[in-house]
Amino acid sequence: MRKSLRGAVTTVSLLTLLSTTSAFAASDADIEAIRKEIQQMRQSYEGRIAELEAKLVNVENKQESQAKEDDKPAIMSSGRRIFDNDFNPSIGVIMNGKFTSFSENTSQIKGFGIGEEGERVKEGISLGESELNLSANVDDKFYGHITAAFVQEGGEDKVEVEEAFVRTTGGGLLPRGLTAKAGRAFWTLGYLNEHHSHYDDFGDRPLPYRAFLNKTFNDDGLELSYVLPTDLYTEIGGGVFRGDDFPGGTANGEGAGSYSAFARLGGDIGDNQSWRVGASWLGSESKGRSTNEGTVNFIGDTDLYIADLRYTWSPTGNSKQQELMLQGEYFLRNEDGTYADTGAGTGLVNFDDSSSGWYAQSVYKFKQQWRVGYRYTRLDAPDVPTGLIGSALDSKGHDPYINSAMIDWTNSEFSRLRFQYNRDNVVANQTDNQFMLQYIISIGAHGAHKF
Repeated sequence: MRKSLRGAVTTVSLLTLLSTTSAFAASDADIEAIRKEIQQMRQSYEGRIAELEAKLVNVENKQESQAKEDDKPAIMSSGRRIFDNDFNPSIGVIMNGKFTSFSENTSQIKGFGIGEEGERVKEGISLGESELNLSANVDDKFYGHITAAFVQEGGEDKVEVEEAFVRTTGGGLLPRGLTAKAGRAFWTLGYLNEHHSHYDDFGDRPLPYRAFLNKTFNDDGLELSYVLPTDLYTEIGGGVFRGDDFPGGTANGEGAGSYSAFARLGGDIGDNQSWRVGASWLGSESKGRSTNEGTVNFIGDTDLYIADLRYTWSPTGNSKQQELMLQGEYFLRNEDGTYADTGAGTGLVNFDDSSSGWYAQSVYKFKQQWRVGYRYTRLDAPDVPTGLIGSALDSKGHDPYINSAMIDWTNSEFSRLRFQYNRDNVVANQTDNQFMLQYIISIGAHGAHKF
């Protein structure tokens, strides 16, 4: 480019000289005037060339700097993108407090072995689950993240490790599109399982998550996922896990106790609609799953199948101003083993049956800061064998269901207030009117929500 600019100056100068000398006879004074004009033109063009060369150097430096930045690992975790974070991890705190009021004293779900996390939340004022998150690039090939949750159980404050994992990046360790994650995490299973509860559109998890996953599956293990090189978003993967977390239990460490597989597709419809569908499987071998405050025990195999769907539509094309979100999941669980309910005095009873559950919800953002939503969730209980009649696993023909309505106000991406009403019918012949006021406050690093 520099040579072509200087060549242009020479060409212009020669053309000027020829055009000038052809117009009149050249005297000494005329020749001197021409020389001065050429010199002035040369100085003018050389100044312009110097200016363009400076701009060229500036653009080249920016390109080189951007190329170096692009070579750094760009890490996605819980929706966040982190650059140049080798020595100072991103630190964030989530406060998820609630005030709840119930019209009934108890709300036990019959027909299912319910873990502690799947039970109804405690009444009154509570901190809920507050979290401390730390995440950073380890180097060009690995990324690390840890989430510590502060909870109250049995009147005591406790710290639990919700997530602590290492994940590969695009640094060339694995083929393009392939990612490995190891440690403890909210694994890819259905739609909600990957999300922390404060990302949810409602203040409590739907019934299938409470009954079949004790709210969330986050066992210790390893997961591989592969995004196919196709125009349509296509991802497949699977994992192998220790087998301690629900629906497993009491793994001995001699081998894997749970396995998973998943596939999901997604794409856009025009400029203002998007969709995603998925299918997941989780197989677990339980050597002693304890639920219902330790009175119900299961030994055997569990297969859980989940189908999920999510659709979003922005009528104006700007999802920050207005958006409709439709979402649903269907669960099918097959169990083969033995149950015992020590609270009801039953011995080991053979059990081989299926149960199911589902939810469907709609959330509408009608203004930038305001949303309203409705959700219906249900469980379909199995028929129990004679030996379990009268136990906690006997639904007595009742299928639990809940209707929920919510409205929330989001002042910024760091603060949200929500009011929710549940008409809870999980107990036969009983309606529990539940009211919930929730605040979600984020301090420090805060990742964008996943789709």
